Amino acid sequence: MNKVLVIVPAFNEEENMAPLFDQLCSPRIRRFADILVVNDASTDRTGFIAKNYGVSVVTHVFNLGYGSALQVGYKYAVRRGYDYVIQMDADGQHNISNIAHIYKCLTTPAEDGSLPDIVIGSRFVKGSHSFKISGLKKVSLAMFSGIIKRVTGKTITDPTSGLQGLNKRAFTYYSKYGNFDYFYPDANMIIQMLLLGFRVEETASVMHERTAGVSMHTGLFKQMVYMLIMPLSILTVITRVKSGLQKSDLLPPKKHK
Repeated sequence: MNKVLVIVPAFNEEENMAPLFDQLCSPRIRRFADILVVNDASTDRTGFIAKNYGVSVVTHVFNLGYGSALQVGYKYAVRRGYDYVIQMDADGQHNISNIAHIYKCLTTPAEDGSLPDIVIGSRFVKGSHSFKISGLKKVSLAMFSGIIKRVTGKTITDPTSGLQGLNKRAFTYYSKYGNFDYFYPDANMIIQMLLLGFRVEETASVMHERTAGVSMHTGLFKQMVYMLIMPLSILTVITRVKSGLQKSDLLPPKKHK
């Protein structure tokens, strides 16, 4: 077993699975990382295709949502004893070159010897390569980035990025009941972790535009629901942390020896 687990939450992504896993299952990735697909009750051949690549697959009987799929991956990583988790989407938007880069970021100490708990792959920091996004998406990103900055003092340019790396301290905390959002774990979770004292950093990433399938945010109605729910979730997180209801009972962060 490797030290790194790559978690791929997937729902009805059969058109993207083969192109993604042809690359993801290459020796350059498998030499240091194991792969887990969390099939969130797909109604197409998503789970079948994943099993054909010889990766671990957990299949939900019912569709539980993106956040629940990720938390299953965190629980799996805790029980199997992994040291790091790298999560990426199944839609092919995240280039696999990001995996080794994020792993390096998680294990490279800062000048003070500290290591990040969470590394977010951003489309907007120097060195990134990405695709054009819509005006509405730009507005929502700017709004949530502004909220994060105001509440925590930390600049996060891509708060909705699904490309993230986590050390054991972070994903163990997420794996516990009530510590992770089951539907939209975005800016709300970043604020929670920063307020609790976790180290969150961003790094450059390579991303591509989706070429097949449908995003979970596709459609004006879904986008409006997201824009309504996320601020409420952020307010809840802030209230819980500052009132002491949300605490980090894990070991303090480690420094590089």
